Amino acid sequence: MSTPQTGIAAANDPASPPFGAFAPTDAQAAIIALAQRSRLKRGAFRPMLSRLVNLVRPGPVDVPYQGASFRFYHQASATERGALFNPDYNLAELDFLRAHLAAGGSFVDVGANVGTHALALARLVGAGGKVIAIEPHPVTHARLAFNRAASGLTQVTLVAAAAGPSNGELLIETDGDNLGASHIVGDATSGNAIRVPSLRLQRIVEEAGLSKVDALKIDIEGFEDRVLIGFFRDAPESLWPGAVVIEHSSHHEWQQDCIADMLARGYAVAGKTRSNTFLTRG
Repeated sequence: MSTPQTGIAAANDPASPPFGAFAPTDAQAAIIALAQRSRLKRGAFRPMLSRLVNLVRPGPVDVPYQGASFRFYHQASATERGALFNPDYNLAELDFLRAHLAAGGSFVDVGANVGTHALALARLVGAGGKVIAIEPHPVTHARLAFNRAASGLTQVTLVAAAAGPSNGELLIETDGDNLGASHIVGDATSGNAIRVPSLRLQRIVEEAGLSKVDALKIDIEGFEDRVLIGFFRDAPESLWPGAVVIEHSSHHEWQQDCIADMLARGYAVAGKTRSNTFLTRG
């Protein structure tokens, strides 16, 4: 079974050109700037903008985002398109989490994708803090690892495993049109399913050496309940996060209402966006 450190070597792949090798051309920069200051930054327009940027020069784009350095493969990732074209992408979520983090703090990102939350918040907690970024998909994890290395954020620990209800393995089914929407499945329903290690969230947190969690974000496409219900049942209250952002867009896939479970344990809803619910511990 993989340990929480598996996959970190991908950040140092000598075949990967250094950050800046894919800096936007003048034409690409003009398209990105136009989107960022207009209504074109909205989700409906981003695939078209991505195709246009790709026509100018195929491949990824190296840009700063929220204080970190990212190589965005925008062509097949809604998250990477959003962060590239919309300067306010996930800003409400980031601002909420920032309000509950400080220098020396701890943040756990379950479903870290390419790091748009984990790396954006790492500078806030600083060298004395700790960020745990959990991302099981090998392609996405490699991008996360590259972005962490490009940003020089040694306080970020990468976990190449899925957070799950038990230690073992899970199947992930990938979406070719949106890699970030890959999700856990019980059985392979297409040729795109891959097997990945699974670790209980409590084990990940404890093996990372955390004695408390100031804030946590979880976005794992309808599998949130299987992770959180067991965590809050078994983990000591000292590890319960002070603030949580949970994606509720796929709540219809939950077997149990994990938000209701958190409310019963003393959490309160502090806000909502279209996709996420914000909770604080009372």
